[in-house]
Amino acid sequence: MSKISVKGRDITIVSQKEEDYICITDIARYKNADRTDDLIRNWLRNRNTIEFLGIWEQLNNSNFKPVEFDGFKKQAGLNSFTLTPSQWIEKTKAIGITSKAGRYGGTYAHKDIAFEFASWISVEFKLYLIKEFQRLKESEQKQLGWDIKRNLAKINYRIHTDAIKENLIPKELSKQQINQVYASEADVLNMALFGMTAKEWRGPNSDKKGNIRDYANEWSQTGMVHSDPDYVQLFLNI
Repeated sequence: MSKISVKGRDITIVSQKEEDYICITDIARYKNADRTDDLIRNWLRNRNTIEFLGIWEQLNNSNFKPVEFDGFKKQAGLNSFTLTPSQWIEKTKAIGITSKAGRYGGTYAHKDIAFEFASWISVEFKLYLIKEFQRLKESEQKQLGWDIKRNLAKINYRIHTDAIKENLIPKELSKQQINQVYASEADVLNMALFGMTAKEWRGPNSDKKGNIRDYANEWSQTGMVHSDPDYVQLFLNI
């Protein structure tokens, strides 16, 4: 679950089957905080809305019931016609809209549908919503990229230590002697990339958790980590 702020309103976003669903109850609060359910029902009874939802479901939902959809479409626009999110979901087996109970309860819609609802509420709000949503996605991608790099660094480090164990450590060494070899070889890697041993780094960074490699990203931003591709490749082949 994530939250973004759009024109002073917190908008909740949840992930469902690797898709983003935005709380349209939160969006409705921008228009009228006391009548969010009424606003959503009024939007649902609109013929253009029904047609949009039906086409979206037909494109994305193999279990969607087109007969029930046609029934709603015929009634849309009549003064007597009413429709709630739960009725739409139950009758058509729709997946584009969902209702959640509890602390973060409300009506959620797939981002495609949520943007359409936001446009009905306010074109200006929709544009700000899209901008903040894109900002969130860019931030998540950057974090994902860093996590991948960090995990690859851990894997490479394990490869190095395994290679040391298999090729550099005599079988007759004691456990204490083996640990000393590991520490020595690890510091060869640390010196190659950071210009200091783990012990030298720990001194002025005693308040930090983890080890020197956990802060490699900060070092790279300051230009203190070697970035030449040939040098890094040489390091990986040690």
